[in-house]
This record gives sequence, structure tokens and C-alpha cells, in this order.
Amino acid sequence: MAENETRYRVGGMDCASCATKIDTAVRRLAGVADVSVSVMAGTMTVRHDGSSDLKAIENKVTGLGYSVAPLAGTAAPARTQGSQHRHDHGHDHRDHAGHDHDHPHDHGEKEIEGLHEHDHAPMAGPWWQSRKGRLTILSGAALVAAYTVGHLVPAIASYAFTVAMLIGLVPIARRAIMAAFSGTPFSIEMLMTIAAVGAVIINAGEEAATVVFLFLVGELLEGVAAGKARESIQSLTALLPKNAMLEDNGQTREVPAESLAVGAIIMVRPGDRISADGIIISGESTIDEAPVTGESTPVRKGVDAVVFAGTVNGDAVLRLRVTAASADNTIARVVKLVEEAQESKAPTERFIDRFSRYYTPGVLVVAALVAVVPPLLFAGPWGEWVYKGLAILLIGCPCALVISTPAAIAASLSSGARRGLLMKGGAVLETLGKVTMVAFDKTGTLTEGKPQVTDIISFGPSEAQVLSRAAVLEQGSSHPLALAIRNRAKADGVPVPPAFELEALPGKGVSGKVGGETLDLLSPPAARERGTLSAEQDACIKALNDEGKSVSVLLVNGVAAGLIAMRDEPREDAEAGLAALKSAGVKAMMLTGDNKRTAAAVAGMLGIDWRGEMMPEDKQRVVGELKRQGFVVAKVGDGINDAPALAAADIGIAMGGGTDVALETADAAVLHGRVSDVARMIELSKRTMRNILQNITIALGLKAVFLVTTIIGITGLWPAILADTGATVLVTINALRLLRIKI
Repeated sequence: MAENETRYRVGGMDCASCATKIDTAVRRLAGVADVSVSVMAGTMTVRHDGSSDLKAIENKVTGLGYSVAPLAGTAAPARTQGSQHRHDHGHDHRDHAGHDHDHPHDHGEKEIEGLHEHDHAPMAGPWWQSRKGRLTILSGAALVAAYTVGHLVPAIASYAFTVAMLIGLVPIARRAIMAAFSGTPFSIEMLMTIAAVGAVIINAGEEAATVVFLFLVGELLEGVAAGKARESIQSLTALLPKNAMLEDNGQTREVPAESLAVGAIIMVRPGDRISADGIIISGESTIDEAPVTGESTPVRKGVDAVVFAGTVNGDAVLRLRVTAASADNTIARVVKLVEEAQESKAPTERFIDRFSRYYTPGVLVVAALVAVVPPLLFAGPWGEWVYKGLAILLIGCPCALVISTPAAIAASLSSGARRGLLMKGGAVLETLGKVTMVAFDKTGTLTEGKPQVTDIISFGPSEAQVLSRAAVLEQGSSHPLALAIRNRAKADGVPVPPAFELEALPGKGVSGKVGGETLDLLSPPAARERGTLSAEQDACIKALNDEGKSVSVLLVNGVAAGLIAMRDEPREDAEAGLAALKSAGVKAMMLTGDNKRTAAAVAGMLGIDWRGEMMPEDKQRVVGELKRQGFVVAKVGDGINDAPALAAADIGIAMGGGTDVALETADAAVLHGRVSDVARMIELSKRTMRNILQNITIALGLKAVFLVTTIIGITGLWPAILADTGATVLVTINALRLLRIKI
């Protein structure tokens, strides 16, 4: 049966435990095949067989205390995109801990409306206006009132603190019960409720009220921290202008950018942000792409060049033909890709999930033993040891541990995306750091993908005259070699007079007449047929061919007047990019379908190992051989003719301007086509894994310290809750450092 996929925007999730509660609850509903929840993106994807009651899914999520709204146009058949998009949800998550989110069950339509926007943060507006913020303030005020009453009337102090505690605890307890009925009995809400009620029973009402208040403060801090992480990638959508100048029947009028249809013609004034992906149909200007791709130097673009929504037009009016609707432009696709990637779990994250299955019940057992064993076996005071057991319950919450990996991965995916480095999920990000061999395609990957004039050799006339006459003959052609000659003529400012009687000579070249001269631009074999080349000229052509260059021979009135040599030159940063890989201990190889002579010439310039004259299946075979030799292989190509090799590699990286095929076929993509970005991607992965290790150390280290200090009687209930929420906030802040790294 075909699976359907529905995506939702979920509000109020602050940590991985929230995602776990939602995942566990929704997974238990009839017809649901798979659930993927991303805290950092604030999204949930449900794969179902079509028989599911989508309203029941929404009610289940709102019943847990979160707001939910379907994302437009998502009820489509689910894609199967390989192992990195599958999610290890085989276990039932019953033993994760969750976090308190005090949202009402009946969210008004107005509140949910904003969830359709990409920039919906966990708390819209100031924190003190949020429901969670108001509850925290109320709980704090009740605690202050209880202290005041207790000081003035000591006889009723315990009752005052119990009331103060209940103000904060009732919503938490309600959430605990809902989570328990939805399959998550060991949530932090449940641990919190047991600890607070237990503290009141043993006459520690003052501490119980303080703990509940500190818990709510911690929750508030987590909400703010999660919001910062979420804003990073979603702030990309703020780059899009709200309006566009549409050309309609010769008139220009302002229309909403989201209303632009594919094929519409828009005008972009100097200094304006470009409102849609498109192709320039008139005008030439510098485009600042830094906001979208991180490319620091503005790029000069003219007719037929591709431009992205959100980039800034520099110094001239441009007219564009829109190539993508607003919901499908580059920024929208990047945001969607990153959000989907955050829903997929990395191997480390799956391990932490499995660890948590046993960790939380284990903590409950330890807490129970600490509370019961010393009084029963060693005549210890019951009050003291029950108190210590309750503190251990709070210390044991695995929230910081569970969020340690997804927080770092979400920050890295966002950080990469803002620099044009797209990675489809945590598994891809994690594997990139282990890469030991990068296999590059040549054309369009290591090279620019379009030939350039490299040599102009004259046999009499000046070089400018040779170039001018060649450009005259190539005026009407769209062949890449013809474009290279015209571009060089334009760059050098040589005159290109009109030609007459232009005639294409199939397989040989082109001929025509200019100012009384008969001109021919021929391939070397065609020139040899006419017997116009001397031995010296022929040797010159052969030397240029040996350098991997294509040569055209210019004849003026039947006599060889000069040569023009062209070659697809390496990208500006290719050498530096390969050097960066080498310094990181990663080997590189070039696999190309080009002839061996051209391959050897380019590889020689870049100092890289190479294989030439390879069909797509040959590239796939070489990748397989490298893997058998023990290399972790990343294959970098254009995502189309390299598809078999991209699929065979451990990581397939598409190089280019964010084409649909590139984004769909590969595990990762380098949007602005810099070779050095491959090394940046690998470095980002390594930094992320270091960050995750730091996070796990913070989470477990703090718990270990407070566990010991609680048992020996140094710390009590309120330091225990600080250890939990403090660790979660620390871990999140540490992960957020990845958003600011310079790579």
C-alpha cells in the first residue's frame, strides 16, 4: 500500500524529550507507519497508509501540550531516499524523559496561524508574554508570598509552600499523566511530580516549591535557547523581499513576491533584493550572493546567468524571467531540506536514544534503592534517605544527554546551509568527518565546465586581429568554443565587424567574408586537408594538444594566419581546495570521461591522481575498488552523469547551483561550486563530532558529580534540578557555538 506523508509545524518543543513524547504518542495511532520529529526545525513528518485520522494525530499532539498545524501541500506520497532518511524508531521510547510545556489544550486559531510561517519561534514575542513565561512568573510570585506568610505566621508556613508548589506543579502533573497514557511513563514531568509530592510528604514543602519554580525557570531558558537555534536557518526566509516589480503588458507594477508565477518577467532595481529565482534576460550587474551562499565577493552576471532569490542586485537594472515559484525557490528548498535533515537521526543519536531506554529506569531503581536500603538495612533515618532518593530522581533526568547530539547536528546543518553547504541529515554529517578519499569529476567540478581561450598564436597579423577575425566568424554560433572566442574578444575589447556569406562547414568549422577577405576557422584536420599548415605550425598545434587544449586554425584568403587554443580551465580555488584536503589527511583523485591527454594535463596542473576515458559505470567500479581498499569515499560530481558513482560512494556530494537533480540524488551539495567547500564540509563534520563529545561529557559529568554529592549529603533537591536544567542549557549553548564558527 502506498504511503502518504504529512508534515506539521509543531510549537512549544524545546528539547529532544519533547520530540520523543510526540513520536511515541503518534506512533501508537492506527495507520501510522513512521514518525520523524525535529525539535530544532519545529516540525513533524508522519508517514501513514491513508487510513489515519489526521485530526486524531493533531488532537494527540495538542493533548500533550503543544500547538500543531499542517504545513501546506504536504500530504504527498512518501519518498524513499536511502538509509540516511530512515529513522531508527524500532523501540517504543517509553523510557525517555520529556519536558514540561505548558500550552493549553485548546489553542485558538489565531495562535496556530503563525505556525504556517517559517520564522515561528517557540515563543512569539517577549518571553514574559508566553504562557510558559506567565506560569513561571506566577509560580515565583507564589513562592515569594509563601516565604512572606511563613515568616509572619510560622504555623501555616507548610500550607503556604504546598499551595505555592501546586500552582506550578498542577500543569506539570497534568502533562505527566497525558504522557503516561500516550506511552511515555518515565517523563521528567512524572519524575518531577513524584519528587515534589514526596518532598511535601516528608515535610520539605519549602524545597518542593523552590524546585518546581527552578524547574519552570530552566524550562523557560531551554525554550529561549531552542528558539535561538531554530531562528538560524529560518532567518534565511527573512532575506526574501515581500514585493516584486512585475512587467505586465508593457507596464511595471508592484505585486506580492509569493504571487509570482514561473515565466513571469520582473524588474530588479540597483540595490534591491532579488525576489525570485530566475534567469537574466536583459542587463548586466554585480550580484551580492553573500546572504544566501556566503560568497564574499560579488559576482558579475549578465544575460542568461542564473540568479537566486534573496541575493542583492548591485549597480544596474536587471530584467529576469522567474524560474521557480516562491515555495520552490532556492532559499525555500534549502530551509525545507535542512528541516527534513534535522528529522533524520545520526548513528550517535540513535545510540544515545537506545542508551536512554535503559538509563531512565535505571535511575528510578537507584533512587528507590537509595531511599529504602539504608533505613531498612542500616537503620538510617527514613526522612533523610527518602529525600536523597527524590533528589536522585531529578538528577537522573536524561534531557541534557538526549539533546546533546541533535542540538549540535541541527546547529551544524544550519551553519553549513548558510554557507551553501547542504547535508541531508545527521548520518551524512557524521560520516563526512570519516572520509579518507575524495573522488572528483573533472568537467564542471574541478574545472569551470566551459572552455576559455588560453593561447592566441599569430603567423603574421597581430594577436588582436587573429582574435577579431575568429570572433567575426563565430557570431551566430552557440557552441561552447564559439562562446569562448566571443567572450575573450569582448574582454579584450577587440572590434567584431559584421560578416557576410557565413557558412557552417559540418565537422570542419566555419567560413565567411569580411571586408574583402575570405576567412575560415577550421579544425586542424580540416586545415591539413587544405594543405595550408607548415611542419612548424603543425608541431605547434601538437604541443598545444598535448597540453589538453582544443585548437582552431584561422585562414585568411587560404593562408594560415594564426591559432586559437582553448581549454576548460580549473576553478580558481581548485588548487587551494585540494591542498586543504591534503592538509586534513584526505587523499583526492580525479575521475573523468575526457580523453587521457586532457585528463593528464588538468591533473598535472592540480597535482592530483587521475583516471581518464571513464564511462559512468567505470567511475562506479573505481569507487567500489577504493572502498574495498579501506577508504571512506566521498564522490563529488554534478549529480546527473555521475549518479551511479554518487550512489556507490559512502557520501555523494553534488557540485553546482542547487539544481533539482543535484539536491535530490546526492547526500550533500555544494551550492556555489567551490572545490574548497568539500574540505570545509569535512572540517564542519569533525567539529560537530567534537562538540557532541563535549556535550555528552557535560551532561554525564554534571550528573555524576551531583549524584555523589547528594548521596553524601552535600546537595539536595534544588541543586539537583539545577544540575538537570543547567546541563541542558549548557549543552544547547555549546551546540549553538557551531552556528558562529568560521570555516
